[in-house]
Amino acid sequence: MSSLAELALQLEPDLVRQVFTHSSWASERTLSYERLEFLGDSVLSISISTGIYHRYPDYNEGELAKVRAYVVSRYTCTKVGAALGLDRRLAESAEEAEVANLASLAENANVLAAVLEALIGALYLQFGLEAIMDAVISAFDEHIAYAASEHEDYKTVLQELVAKSGQEVAYEVVAAEGPPHSRTFTSQVRLEGEVLGRGTGRTKKVSQQEAAKEALNVLRMQGGSD
Repeated sequence: MSSLAELALQLEPDLVRQVFTHSSWASERTLSYERLEFLGDSVLSISISTGIYHRYPDYNEGELAKVRAYVVSRYTCTKVGAALGLDRRLAESAEEAEVANLASLAENANVLAAVLEALIGALYLQFGLEAIMDAVISAFDEHIAYAASEHEDYKTVLQELVAKSGQEVAYEVVAAEGPPHSRTFTSQVRLEGEVLGRGTGRTKKVSQQEAAKEALNVLRMQGGSD
């Protein structure tokens, strides 16, 4: 089985160019990575869904959804993109295009995650789903294992923690940025009216999980877990 990196080396030049072209320096927006990102997002989701479905036959729908949400999150995609050296490739492309804001683009987590999804979309176009699915799953393997064995459901943990004192938490989405197919949501969680945590994510649920995680850290520092 070829790895994602090995498959990427076989990409046609036109697809490579599009994968590593940000909309800010493309002559036309449709020539940037955004269309490939849109496609790659779906390919990534079906690949990971298929992988964890077969890997964890005893998991119910909710448990599978929790693992998938973490694995396909912008945070995880950024990690995988960095491991594949996509930030370096993007920087090289920006240098060739004489882009002024090179550093901020190459180091932007959202951009790096988008480039990874664009790469997956390009590989799908050239090779097809069956030829790349195992490579996609393999690239995310350690994150799948982490999500399945160690990743906490922070919202549940937080609710159980504050319930001991008869308190309640409430979540609200305070921002939604980006195009419809690539939104980033920001949520905050309140405890008895006080904001305890904020988080961002590719979906509202992920952003709420991140907000709950921050709130848990705050409470634990205050001794709230005693």
